[in-house]
Amino acid sequence: MADTHEPHSVGEVLDELDHLAEDADKVCISDVLDDFGGRSFGPFIMLPALLEMTPVGAVPGVPTFLALGIVLVAAQLLFGKDHVWLPQFVQTRSIESGKLETAVAKLRGIAAWLDDHSKDRLDFLTQGVWMRVAAGVVVLLCLTVPPLEVVPFASTLPMLAIAIIGLSLTVRDGALMLGAFVFAAVAAGIGSYLYTTSSESGGFLPF
Repeated sequence: MADTHEPHSVGEVLDELDHLAEDADKVCISDVLDDFGGRSFGPFIMLPALLEMTPVGAVPGVPTFLALGIVLVAAQLLFGKDHVWLPQFVQTRSIESGKLETAVAKLRGIAAWLDDHSKDRLDFLTQGVWMRVAAGVVVLLCLTVPPLEVVPFASTLPMLAIAIIGLSLTVRDGALMLGAFVFAAVAAGIGSYLYTTSSESGGFLPF
């Protein structure tokens, strides 16, 4: 197993992914797990949410698939597990290095913005019971993704809130966590409105 590195910013997470992509033609999820270490819940919550904001997230079914992966990780944190476990069939999933590098490049802008707005503040809000509260919020947000996927770009709202929560856990920023909770509530409200209005107009839903 490779030496693990626990990242402390989105930029560091992306740098590690770039390094993995440089060393092989394909990067498996197991490679990422080995590189970041099993205790790094934050990156494994944050990364899928960020990927949803790239062109990959426009592919039908992908947002829901990513949300399911996030739920798998967040549920473990919710129930007090001390390390990330992923089933073997998930760990063997891979992406071509070129595609990973392209996705990483597209995330650099939002990564820089997130890192600029995160600092080590109120770190007690990213420990203990607060980690479980965060995990519970993430699970609830993920449940909104499948219905919102029928509304163009609507699933990006909960995914952005999830990404900020994952960042908060990664950099141990409790103030950012509080902001993420507020944004999560706003995102849920906007998502509900978009879903309801699209349902009433019949513009996006198949019924």
